[in-house]
Amino acid sequence: MPSLEFPAVPSANGYSHAVVVGPGSRVVHTSGQVAIDADGKVPEGWEEQTRLVFRNLGEVLASAGAGWGDVVKLTYFVTGVDELPAIRRIRDEFVDVARPPASSLVRVAGLFRPDLLIEIEAVAAVPA
Repeated sequence: MPSLEFPAVPSANGYSHAVVVGPGSRVVHTSGQVAIDADGKVPEGWEEQTRLVFRNLGEVLASAGAGWGDVVKLTYFVTGVDELPAIRRIRDEFVDVARPPASSLVRVAGLFRPDLLIEIEAVAAVPA
């Protein structure tokens, strides 16, 4: 799934402006995942929550027969943007930084629980 180059727009910083999914791929859309562990607990802090969100998202992808290398799009919903460097650093532990997925980040007033800081959803293209 190649990333495209766009000389007329600013370069992407750690993401791809667009990713092409070829024919014969099975597309997997996940629901947004948050930092709630299997026991219903929410860790404190941006780094801990972000890492758990990526772990939870990885579990959901795996259950659908996809992996991090198949992810073509991530959408982030965050309650603040000051921790963006930490979010990117943790994301880079999971995604292929040589072929990063397309990404959108939306700052929100809050998530469905006040103790949650971040939610992420993914789109993956799995070769058929």
